[in-house]
Amino acid sequence: MHPPEPDVVLVRHGELGVKSEQVRRKMEARLAANLRAMVDARGLAGDVEVRRNRLFVHTDEPDAVADAAADTFGVVSASPARTVEPTLEAIEAALIGATDAGYDSGRFAVDATRAGPSDAHPFASTDIESECGAAVWDAIESLGGEPEVDLDDPDFTVYVECRREAAYVFLEKRAGPGGLPLGTQRPVVALVSGGIDSPVAAWKLMARGCPVVPVYVDLGDYGGPDHRARARATVERLADYAPSEELAIHVVDAGDVVAELEREMSALRMLALRRFMLATAEAVAKSENAVGIVTGEAIGQKSSQTSANIAVTDAATGLPVHRPLVATDKSAITQLARRIGTFEDATVDTGCNRVAPELPETNADLDAVVAAEPDDLFERARACASAREVVPIER
Repeated sequence: MHPPEPDVVLVRHGELGVKSEQVRRKMEARLAANLRAMVDARGLAGDVEVRRNRLFVHTDEPDAVADAAADTFGVVSASPARTVEPTLEAIEAALIGATDAGYDSGRFAVDATRAGPSDAHPFASTDIESECGAAVWDAIESLGGEPEVDLDDPDFTVYVECRREAAYVFLEKRAGPGGLPLGTQRPVVALVSGGIDSPVAAWKLMARGCPVVPVYVDLGDYGGPDHRARARATVERLADYAPSEELAIHVVDAGDVVAELEREMSALRMLALRRFMLATAEAVAKSENAVGIVTGEAIGQKSSQTSANIAVTDAATGLPVHRPLVATDKSAITQLARRIGTFEDATVDTGCNRVAPELPETNADLDAVVAAEPDDLFERARACASAREVVPIER
């Protein structure tokens, strides 16, 4: 929803505003570059302008550009807006037009902010709200409605952002992912299985500014149907959020290792497999200049993910293992997967249930696991990582 003749998209960020001046400028420049890449990737046209604590995209396609901005990491919200002169008269006329175009029914509010020095305008934001609010009241009456103001929970809101050089009128704030611009942190390796959890975890690290290096450990005969294709499909969806990055999925063939663990180990084999995966991810991280590993694990969700067992598996790597879903319920993870578009491709049996023993250990001891697993497990992990297949993601 937008006012008549919108010509710009207001793009807001959050955390960048509390950084030091040098860091803020650097991050705003990265956000602008990422936003340009997102707009270009969707075949749209727009000129991105950076001002302090705000980005503006001047475009003839404000709806589509606002959607693109709302998918860009670091963006808190985006609004298709109309630019007018920063005078009460021009703002009032624009609010009347926006009301005529967007009001349907219910209570209304005018929400105004004014940026810049106190002497930039001969009026305050409260003046905009009161004087232009009266004009909106009259406009609703002229539409045959019965106007009622509600500043706490309105059904219809007209927003105004007034700056020294121009005022912007808009009707909505489309929520973005927030966080930090992608590329403002060092990369991490993302272990992706093709299931629901791992792409969500990778997405959340991307939302904190970390590019991801997706690693898929192929379980061979123990993998589920179309498991590799499903994993790749979820990575392709993640790539849609990162048009400025060259994403590729690193496929590690672990079929022989999995077969041996299934044959030689019993209650502890899932923990040995998880340790193998982390060791593999660490080897990939070293070759890709990544500084951590991200997984989709949540405490207690599976037998290998009890707090005790996570401690055992973490001992397999010297890198930090990031688990952004560690205290998240499955329903909330699924809801986010649906929102970011990875759910449908992830609803497939990935095969781990075929490796899991009938009575898995849930309170493992590290020494016991080390004694039971193959002596060369980590050496084989490094060899498998070295022989991995790197499959570029084509957009």
